[in-house]
This record gives sequence, C-alpha cells and structure tokens, in this order.
Amino acid sequence: MSYQTINPANNKLIKSWPEHSPQQVEQALDTAAKLYQSAWCKGDIQPRLQVLKKLADLIDSRVDELAKIASVEMGKLINQSRGEVKLCAQIARYYAENAGRFLQSTRYPSDLGEAWVENHPIGVIMAVEPWNFPYYQLMRVLAPNLAAGNPVLAKHAGIVPHCASIFEQLVLDAGAPKGAWTNMFISTAQVAELIADDRVQGAALTGSEKAGSIVAAQAAKYLKKSTLELGGNDVFVVLDDCNLDEAVRQGAQARLNNAGQVCTAAKRFVVQQKVADAFLEKFTAAFKAVKIGDPLDESTTLGPLSSAAARDSLVQQVQAAVDNGATLHFGGSALEGEGCFYQPTILTNITRANPAYFEEFFGPVAQIYVVKDDDEVVKLANDSHYGLGGSVFTSNIERGKKLASRIETGMVYINSMTDTAPELPFGGVKRSGFGRELSDLGIKEFVNQKLVVVAKA
Repeated sequence: MSYQTINPANNKLIKSWPEHSPQQVEQALDTAAKLYQSAWCKGDIQPRLQVLKKLADLIDSRVDELAKIASVEMGKLINQSRGEVKLCAQIARYYAENAGRFLQSTRYPSDLGEAWVENHPIGVIMAVEPWNFPYYQLMRVLAPNLAAGNPVLAKHAGIVPHCASIFEQLVLDAGAPKGAWTNMFISTAQVAELIADDRVQGAALTGSEKAGSIVAAQAAKYLKKSTLELGGNDVFVVLDDCNLDEAVRQGAQARLNNAGQVCTAAKRFVVQQKVADAFLEKFTAAFKAVKIGDPLDESTTLGPLSSAAARDSLVQQVQAAVDNGATLHFGGSALEGEGCFYQPTILTNITRANPAYFEEFFGPVAQIYVVKDDDEVVKLANDSHYGLGGSVFTSNIERGKKLASRIETGMVYINSMTDTAPELPFGGVKRSGFGRELSDLGIKEFVNQKLVVVAKA
C-alpha cells in the first residue's frame, strides 16, 4: 500500500513516504524483541513512567504544531486537533501517575497459603491503528504498554504517515529506547507475518469490522491475545422529558464532530414521539447553520472527509439508503470543486429492510427514528450488529440510568454526547469488538497476571 500525505481540503499531494523493506521490518522486530528481554521492560517501572511524564510535557509544548499536522493530513478542524493533542498529553500523564498503582500485586486470601497476583509484561505487541484520531489512537496503545513494559510495533493508516512518523519521534525524544515504539510503513500482509512471528505476543487494532476480523483471526490462529475497537452505530436517545435545546445542541455536535468520522459518534437518533417534530425542526436548523470550509480556518464548523475514497463511499451509501426507501430530509450531496467535502445530511423513514438500518455511516449523516416509549427505545437500540457507545437525554436521571443499564453497549452517557477520558475504560461489545483501552482496565489487557503461592508450612 502507499503512504501519502494528501490534504483533503484541496486534494493536493504534499509528500509520499517509502514503505519499509523486509530487512527493515526484521530489524525493527529484532530490536523490539531484544528490548523486551532487557531491564528496561522487565526491571523497575520508574524509568518508563519518567518517559511518559516527559512525553506529556513535550506534547503540551507543541500543541499548535502537532494540531496543524493532523488538520492538514486528515482534515480535522484545527480546534478539534488541538483538543486531541492535549488529550494525548493527559493520557501519557495519567499512566505516568497511576500505572505503578495499577500494576501492584494483588493479595488473594486462600487456605492454600500466602497468595498474590503479579503483573508482568508479555512481549512485543502489534498495533494497527486508524486515521480518524491520528495521535489519540496511538497514545491509547502506547501509554499503558510502555508503562507495563511491552514494546509496540505500530502500523498506522496509509493517509496519515506524517502523524505516524512524528509520534514515533516524540516517543524517542522523551527518552524511550529504540524499539519501545516503532512506526512501521508496511502492508497488511506484513502485519499478518508479524502477528505470526513467535516474538510477537499480542495484537491491538482500532478500525473497521473487516480489518478487525482479519487481525483477530490471525491472532487466534497463533493463539495470541488481541483487542479490537471497531465500528459503531451508536444511539442518541431523546426522551420526551429532556431539555430539547440541549439535546439538539449536543446531538448536532455528536454527529458532526470530526466530520462524523468517529466510531462513537451519534448515528441513530432515537426520538420519542411527543418531541419528534420539534426535535427534527431544531436539529435541521442546526445542520443548516454549519459553515463548511478549510479546517485551518477557526470559523469553520465542518471540514472535509479524510479522503476522496471516504467521500465517494459515503455518496454511494446515502444513495443506496434512499434507493431502498429512506427519505432524504436534508443535504445528501458531495460539494463540487476541490476537496472532499460532504453536506451535513439527515435521513428519515428508514425501515429495518433498508441496508442503512444496520450500516455505520462514517461521515456527517444522521438517521432519525421515532419511537413511542422507553421499551421501544431499548428494542431499537439493541437491534444492531454493533454495541460501542450511546447517549440518553432526559430530565429524570433514574429513568436514564434504567435505560442505560438495558442498552447493550460498552458505554452509555446520560445527558452528554459520548466522550473519552484517560481514567474511563473505552470499548464495546458485539461487532464493535472486545477488550478495553484506557483506565486501569486498559493496562491489564496485555499483562501476565501471574499467581504466586507460598504454601503453608
């Protein structure tokens, strides 16, 4: 595959990046494997935590520079890019401050004797990451694994090679030894070969359902642990007792943030009948008010999709939804001229027979569903192949809690769009994947939880 930086705001090629040769791949794996055997990975945790602390400081000192690189490379609004960069620093600092506690031994009372579980690194991890959050996705894997002592080989998406290479340099500049994090410009076939290699002990992927299935199958074939964070078709539930204006404000943001290219974006708006007409009217007005343009312009509120391929795929998907009976309520077209822009779009009257009912739309396209009561909310929410996140808007928190418990997803936010924070676990169920990233759960995914027992005399 090719690694190219193409600005999606004007389709101009900025730079092409050469793929790594088989010799370079072998050298990278050998370096990582040897590092794993060293005191850096298996000794005192403090040097590793100091690297994370330095990395957080480095990122904080270069927010604007790093943000611009991401915005130029994949089209994210500049202020959203700044937010992503700052979040990366927060994640690095979080693990620098908390990983030691997370990895402490845990005592287990037992009649057999004195017993405890220790947490040890397991070895080299192969990470495959997507373009939509080109730094954050990498940091979610790096921070816990660096703290735990697992070297990481990382294959980033082909359209964000500048972000991939500068992230690796940041890790090295923070004092990590060569091999702790290695950026790999490689093919999917080479990823499969690396997962098969005895020196690799796990695989972490964030991406599409198809890519996840391939990587998980390869890892399973060689009896290796994997974690997957895949697609989502998240519900944004609008109950009849909610603050409607706030639901509209956050709903529009939840669908249009990052031009809709978010796994946990609100995609299915499930609105109760009593407020459906009012919600749709206000929601449409919010979409009409969007300013489409250059992501580097601070006044822009909707940037381009990440690539021409992403835009063209969305065009076909929306057309197929309409061909199968959906109503195009608003928008529905790519913008003519340079760049990969697509109008904010609202689809209504989607039946279960329509392919769009089960699909993930990775762009600024909202689906509106109208239901009668809370039971119908749950039925529709759970009638999905995915189960990543979701939101419930209500003035009755107890009612919201009950619904949250019944919705089959990895995450539910009440009176907020789906969000993320270093201290909160991130992940889903069903075809949205398995395993968790961030928080104390994330650092335990790729450690050997080893039981030690001292028998009673």
